[in-house]
Amino acid sequence: MLDELSAGLRADDDRPALAGRLTRGDLAVLRDRYATALHARGLTVGDTLGIAIRPGPRALAVVLAAYRLGVRVALLDPTAGPDVLRARLALAPPALIIADAAAQAVAGWAAPLARRIGLSLPDFSEMSPVNSVGPRLPGNAPPLVVKTGPVPRAYDGDGDAVIIFTSGTTSSPRAVVHTRSGLDTGLRAVHDLVRPRPGIPVLGGTFFVMVPSLAAGAPVAAPARRPRTLAKQVTGLKPQATYLTPPQIRAALNAGVPFTGRVYSGSAPVSANLLARVRAAGADEAWGVYALTEVFPAAAVESGAKAAYDGDGDLVGDLLPGVRARLDDTGQLLLAGAGVCDRYLGAEPHEWVATGDVAAVTGRRVVLAGRCKDMILRRAENIYPGLYEPALHVPGVALAVLVGVPVGDGDEHVVAVVETAPGASRPAVEAALREPLRRMGAARPDRVLFAPVPLAGRSRKPDRGAAASLAAGIPHQRKPPGVRG
Repeated sequence: MLDELSAGLRADDDRPALAGRLTRGDLAVLRDRYATALHARGLTVGDTLGIAIRPGPRALAVVLAAYRLGVRVALLDPTAGPDVLRARLALAPPALIIADAAAQAVAGWAAPLARRIGLSLPDFSEMSPVNSVGPRLPGNAPPLVVKTGPVPRAYDGDGDAVIIFTSGTTSSPRAVVHTRSGLDTGLRAVHDLVRPRPGIPVLGGTFFVMVPSLAAGAPVAAPARRPRTLAKQVTGLKPQATYLTPPQIRAALNAGVPFTGRVYSGSAPVSANLLARVRAAGADEAWGVYALTEVFPAAAVESGAKAAYDGDGDLVGDLLPGVRARLDDTGQLLLAGAGVCDRYLGAEPHEWVATGDVAAVTGRRVVLAGRCKDMILRRAENIYPGLYEPALHVPGVALAVLVGVPVGDGDEHVVAVVETAPGASRPAVEAALREPLRRMGAARPDRVLFAPVPLAGRSRKPDRGAAASLAAGIPHQRKPPGVRG
């Protein structure tokens, strides 16, 4: 699909590409300039290009230029920390790093301020030659010089396309490698799910939303961070499709942002209640998407099917075409298919990827029971939070998690941390929770703590460790509604 997008970009095309920022012709010119410059720098098939550029036109153009040359891209995450990032890059030494002024500031003069918001980068020049793109600041690396000359021929073979660094430590960093063919399969799956139509805006700032949309001729806009600005964006653009993470959707809903068209959400658990709120806010359809760095996307479910499911666990929907699933001996979900990553960097290619999720698979339907590592052990009984958390998302609950709090001798108490939505009535939420809690049986929590659920990471997923610490620090919280002390 990157080939299709690149082939469809022409310098004389004045249709919008990134709404309000540049045309498809502008993107074509920028891609060709970067491709010529990278070729002049000596980058060729199989080389690694490190990218530390904020999402936007330049980042997209650099990726398209690298893809044209057969150069694989390593995305440098400023939330990983400098030591982990150095260890990751040692696995894939880049021939060149392209960075914008913001990334270089985080690695330099603005490092103390950046660390306060969880951003940190090493000095790139210690690891590779560095060039800048976009506006430069004093002390930045030399610019990527765009030289005149013919645009290099497009590489048409297979091979590594992108390296995405995920979990791991400095001693054992982990990086996911997607090949060009595998990346194409994943992007086509996104296209078939989102169904973008030419000429109608799509609201979404991730690479995996932008590429299929642009390839279909739909302009793309990055969602505004502030809900008030997002509301104006949605009202003005009337997007056919919108992709937001669950925390972004919660913030938007709490601020009264209207929705239109189809709305998709993923990267963290998406409750039936959240999807119902999206539909009530005006969306024609609301979808939860189950995806991993290794597999994007794997499964999807629309709000109606999610609301109709009354079993235990979190229904994430049917596997998308081309994705296969099975369970290992521990009940962990394994996935395979043409869109699954080729391997972890430094390891042999694999067929099946371990998701880390406990699941049940019936036909092509997948129901998650929780993360393997999040299991709670109470009175010698294994409790998987994901099996029961969906039931806690009653009206008025913004987010809820189950965590284990150690109580000695290897045993744990189960605590439900419940965050209510703004304006929700606490007594009404307590009343609505009574029946779901009763149905939890042996997994029923020992305590319910009403408090904001801590979030972490770029996708702002629930931070279970922080939630457990929060629960452990308040030893005398009330019993669950209807539980006698």
